[in-house]
Amino acid sequence: MRKIFIIIIFLITVVLFALLLFSKNSQIAITNFDECAQKYPVMESYPPSCSTPDGKRFTQNIGNELALSDSILISSPRPNQEIESPFVIQGKAKGSWFFEGQMSAVVYDSENKKIGEAILTADGEWMTEGFVPFSGILEFSQKSESVGKLIIKNANPSGLAENSRELIVPVLIR
Repeated sequence: MRKIFIIIIFLITVVLFALLLFSKNSQIAITNFDECAQKYPVMESYPPSCSTPDGKRFTQNIGNELALSDSILISSPRPNQEIESPFVIQGKAKGSWFFEGQMSAVVYDSENKKIGEAILTADGEWMTEGFVPFSGILEFSQKSESVGKLIIKNANPSGLAENSRELIVPVLIR
């Protein structure tokens, strides 16, 4: 009877130790938002964020759109949206982003290699301090899926670095 009791205690100890070890390993393995979102609930915030039981918090990368929301807003593609060539870029920007009614967009792959670019055109009177709708179509050459970024650049005819602005939008290239 005593042997059975010792064996049961030993087995319970081994099982508890294995569960504890597995629990710690699963938490340590989480290093980014996507991994966290696969295991734990995502908070309904913008940008979305996720927390692990041990207090680590991960926020989805949405680029710098919040920092520039007073001067440019993009409606398509949205951050972390899948894109295929060709795709439409739409949004609205303050008139100061344009020169002669145009600004530019460039898409980069995961290795920061430029794979396509386009001219975006104001869809209305651009010589204003208010928001002006814009659009354009960007084609790119990509042979494999990757995480990339779309950069919308203001027109900067002066060429001065202090006048340069960029909206960075992470995208999933397909």
